[in-house]
Amino acid sequence: MIMSQLLNYVAVLFFCVSRASSLDTFIAAVYEHAVILPNATLVPVSPEEALAVMNRNLDLLEGAVTSASKQGAHIIVTPEDGIYGFNFTRESIYPYLEDIPDPQVNWIPCNNPDRFGHTPVQQRLSCLAKDNSIYIVANIGDKKSCNASDPQCPPDGRYQYNTDVVFDTKGKLVARYHKQNLFLNEDQFNAPKEPEVVTFNTTFGKFGIFTCFDILFHDPAVTLVRDSRVDTILFPTAWMNVLPHLSAIEFHSAWAMGMRVNFLASNLHYPLKKMTGSGIYAPDSPRAFHYDMKTEEGKLLLAQLDSHPHPTPVVNWTSYASGVEAHSVGNQEFTGIIFFDEFTFLELKEIGGNYTVCQRDLCCHLSYKMSEKRSDEVYALGAFDGLHTVEGSYYLQICTLLKCKTTDLHTCGDSVETASTRFEMFSLSGTFGTQYVFPEVLLSEIQLAPGEFQVSNDGRLFSLKPTSGPVLTVTLFGRLYEKDSAPNTLSDLTTQALRGDYKVDVYQIWLHNGL
Repeated sequence: MIMSQLLNYVAVLFFCVSRASSLDTFIAAVYEHAVILPNATLVPVSPEEALAVMNRNLDLLEGAVTSASKQGAHIIVTPEDGIYGFNFTRESIYPYLEDIPDPQVNWIPCNNPDRFGHTPVQQRLSCLAKDNSIYIVANIGDKKSCNASDPQCPPDGRYQYNTDVVFDTKGKLVARYHKQNLFLNEDQFNAPKEPEVVTFNTTFGKFGIFTCFDILFHDPAVTLVRDSRVDTILFPTAWMNVLPHLSAIEFHSAWAMGMRVNFLASNLHYPLKKMTGSGIYAPDSPRAFHYDMKTEEGKLLLAQLDSHPHPTPVVNWTSYASGVEAHSVGNQEFTGIIFFDEFTFLELKEIGGNYTVCQRDLCCHLSYKMSEKRSDEVYALGAFDGLHTVEGSYYLQICTLLKCKTTDLHTCGDSVETASTRFEMFSLSGTFGTQYVFPEVLLSEIQLAPGEFQVSNDGRLFSLKPTSGPVLTVTLFGRLYEKDSAPNTLSDLTTQALRGDYKVDVYQIWLHNGL
């Protein structure tokens, strides 16, 4: 009896201590880093030269970490390629790589820097985390030796991985993630043999991590949220903006809302390559974001988030749209290209109304009212239901209201950054064949619209008030992961693009500056 009472007391005490040590909210920080690039060379530099470049970037990151810590941040995310830059060959990146062990080895590099060979970058990151009592998320390169006993071992006898690392407040390595979905020009790295689902627990929630191009695929991104049930995603990225649907702040905030999870996105700041756009996003609305194509300076963002975002009802993305009757529009539909995908469009000719446009199994329905119908601007409603096969192979269903670049309908789908037309209201829905739909609202000058729209349980993306700025696009971006085909499947349109027949400028941007 006494033993039973004692055990009950211990259990209650443990529960109380656990509750007391956990936090309902936390301060998140992300740093958009103006990376210092090494001199371009095909010949590997010396380890000393490589470390000198990395230390110059680490000096800047140290300033951001120190500032974030002084402002009460619990965790800070820094960008992909933020320590050594990009545009490497497999050989030229080698001097920048370190051997990064499995976190299960229980290692604090700051206290024992030589345990796994020469690891000056891990040592410095560990000491930064320890000295500032903050979690640090960084992106560096990992190297792992292999031999002929491994049939997949590369000819040079090593695997090289694009790697995210996390150090806790004591400087301990608590997470290591090898990027799964490499972009086209990441030939310097290998993908892991199987997708890695990496999580770690803190007193302010459960975290998962993946990198840049991973966000467009099921594994590990969706698995982390659906199966591992993380509260917050950490997202180092070197993201180059592609309008109208894949600018960084637009798509990353939409992913947070669609997946109902916190999302900390840290991007490189390199305007020459259209790299900018970082943010701290909650499931209901952005908490802080930054987009700057005009300066060459980095930016530190901080915001408070719930440690465990409140669960929201699951959206039935086809419920409302499936009950809307589609009226015939005769031959008013036209086609246009968005990032090599052929959309079916319908021009919005009136100041307000109800429109429907369909492609294959997807019908998109729009109700709207503009503040005014300008003669110098054209808007269109578009639908796409098909396999995208340019820089990757992934199946999309997209409903989009967007501004055309000019009054020429052939420009509908082209990149455009400014607009003059505000909307009094909008409501967009579609007959999606997936539960993975990401709602985007982007205003003129590449600005988000926090608190101005909502998603209903029956699948409508609708405005809560007149838009605070002119509208670039209102979009429902759907992913049908089960319809993704094998890599290297090229459509006729993609083949034309590779031959240089079609909008090569956008393709070259993605090709040479991978996500």
